Formats: sequence, C-alpha cells, structure tokens
Amino acid sequence: MAKTVSEAIEYRRSVRKYKQNCIDEEKVKKCIENATLAPNSSNMQLWEFIHVTDKNTLKKIAHSCFNQNAATTSENMVVFVARRDKWKSRAKQNLNFLEDLFEKQSKQGIDVTKRRNLSRRYYKKIMPTIYSDFFGIVGVYKKILSMVIGLFRPIYREVLYSDLKVVTHKSVALAAQNFMLSMAEIGYDTCPMEGSDTKRVKKILNLPRKAEITMIIACGVRNDNGIYSPRFRVPFDEVYKKI
Repeated sequence: MAKTVSEAIEYRRSVRKYKQNCIDEEKVKKCIENATLAPNSSNMQLWEFIHVTDKNTLKKIAHSCFNQNAATTSENMVVFVARRDKWKSRAKQNLNFLEDLFEKQSKQGIDVTKRRNLSRRYYKKIMPTIYSDFFGIVGVYKKILSMVIGLFRPIYREVLYSDLKVVTHKSVALAAQNFMLSMAEIGYDTCPMEGSDTKRVKKILNLPRKAEITMIIACGVRNDNGIYSPRFRVPFDEVYKKI
C-alpha cells in the first residue's frame, strides 16, 4: 500500500546496506520522472538524471565512492547532475512552450499581450543577463551594479558565477528530494552519498566538463542491518523560529 507524504518522510532513511534483486528498474525510472516535477529556479530545469543499472558501471562508481557499503550493495544508482551550461536551450524551450500557450489562448479571445511581452523579456533578456559570463568578469560587474542599485531598492544579488552555481545545485537538490520521497513511498530505499570522487564519476559517465554532480544516490531495499542507528535530530525549538 502506498504511503502518504508524511509516512514517506518518516520512512525515508539513509540506508547503507541493501538486499539483492529486490527492485524494479521501471519503478525507479518512474520515481526519477517524479524528480522532474520538482520546483526549480525560473523553471530552467538545469538538471540531468543518470540512472545507472549496468553492473560494471555500478562497480566503477562504487570504487569512486570509496567502496562505502551503500555504494557496493546498491542495485541501482541515480546521479543527479547540474547542467548550468544548458541555460540557453532551456530558456528557449520555456519560451517556445509559452509562445504556443499564448497562441492558443489568443485564439480563444484571451488578451495575452502583457504576459507574452513579460515572458519574452524574461527569457530573452533577463535570463541571458543572469547566466551570461566571461571568465567571471561580467559577474563582478553585475555584482557591483547590484550593490549600487541595492542602496535604493530591492534587487536580485546572486549574480556571480559562484552564486548561480549554488542556485543551480539547489534546484537539483529539490529534484533529488522528490526522487527519494517517491522511492520511500513505494517501499524502496536510498542513500545520498556525499563521499565520492566526482571527477572520476564524471569520466565514468562521460559527462562534459561543465556538468557538475550534485548528488549520487544509491538505491535498493534495506537489509536488516542497513540502518546504522536510530534517527537523531537536534531539538525542534533549536531550529524553529517564529516571527
């Protein structure tokens, strides 16, 4: 029986050891599809999901994850990749989608002039302004400009290359959480592995230089000793602030 959202959140743990031959790759794929529904910055969807099922490739990646138990016993892995380098094509895809939508609405007698102009400005001018850079130099100029304008009114300040890197990885991390909760909902387990040699993993997967690995997630069904300890969280009052 499928779990509720709250039940999936409670069920999800970072599982370190998995049983063998217990998961359906198509079900994992469906959970990856759910990952694509995650909220993300400007709907740019600057991500890519590599579903690793080949045993030889799994073994190579496990070695690059320092042969930790979650890696060596996992049946599948999913590598979540940030693709900031795809911003031009993704902006174009967004705009094409909106243009088609506005065209249909216009034929229905709906006035779309304002929204069409806003979307064109957003994806043709604002996105290039935010994502364009030249060895970091343009980003420094944009940072100085934002600081000056920010003295007089609110302005977007995350304009450096390093800022946009964080923004992109945040979006990919949201997708990864969608994936892990979807897996938990059907009784499958995961472990997001921070310990890895991402340069080696990129080479194994033949990823381009500008691609950046956000997370490598081991997948399977938990073994009896797959969870190392009871869950610990700091007291809620220590992290919760109400204003």
